[in-house]
Amino acid sequence: MPQSPEDILSLFDLTEYEETALRELLSLGRTTAPNLSEATNIPKARIYGVLDSLAEAGFIKVIPGRPKQYQPYPPEEIIDRTIESRRQDFEEYQHRIESIRSEFVDTFGPVEDRDRDELRPTEDLFHVVDVGEPSERETRRLFREAQDRIVILSKSLGFLETVVPTLKEAVQRDVTVQCLLLSPGFLSEENREKQAEIRTVLKSEFPAVEVRQSDRILPWRGTFIDPSLEYTSGQGILLVEQEEIPNHMRQAAVTENPSFVAGMWQYFDLLWHHESTSTA
Repeated sequence: MPQSPEDILSLFDLTEYEETALRELLSLGRTTAPNLSEATNIPKARIYGVLDSLAEAGFIKVIPGRPKQYQPYPPEEIIDRTIESRRQDFEEYQHRIESIRSEFVDTFGPVEDRDRDELRPTEDLFHVVDVGEPSERETRRLFREAQDRIVILSKSLGFLETVVPTLKEAVQRDVTVQCLLLSPGFLSEENREKQAEIRTVLKSEFPAVEVRQSDRILPWRGTFIDPSLEYTSGQGILLVEQEEIPNHMRQAAVTENPSFVAGMWQYFDLLWHHESTSTA
């Protein structure tokens, strides 16, 4: 944006001579081309062309006579004319773009479909979010969008209180929920107490949620929804175990790749059935 009144004219996309001439006319009020040429040092060979351009743009009016005189429109009218000119230019541009919409979509649509459905670029495998509120927000989104199954692998499910409403909604929709927690023997005393409290909450408020505890330390934790061995559905969020890094410096990976989710779910399923015990 302009920093001073002298810079305002830069918004009008004028040439250097046009801007100089208009600024001088706004100061003088009315004058002839020769006088304006002398006042601005615009060459006499150029001054008439400059004034014709300003008149065509609607910034000044030509007063007939011998010699002709040139007078700027009031500043408010100059602003209104500039806006109207921009509006017309935009509408013409919009019309040109709309006229090629069908051809553009027909030409490049198949390329976009092939890129998504056949090539599936590596960068689409996942994206990252910060651990904390961003990762909790993604987890709530997963709970809301789950249609069939939610699987959770967590140290102690310390984020439970941030997802209670969406977890309740999922359970009410008859979504199957499995939660695999880290065995208390691998936890600090503080985390053991926290996990015990959370298990109590799950048992009393979410009796439909299946809870087991892992018999070994796990390299990652996360949440996945609607995994499919046909690789037709599935989303998830996961993070690797990094005890040496503070939570606020960690990141979690969010994926909508059904094949990746299916693989992580099979790993979870093996742990669930062969390397975990019931918490009941």
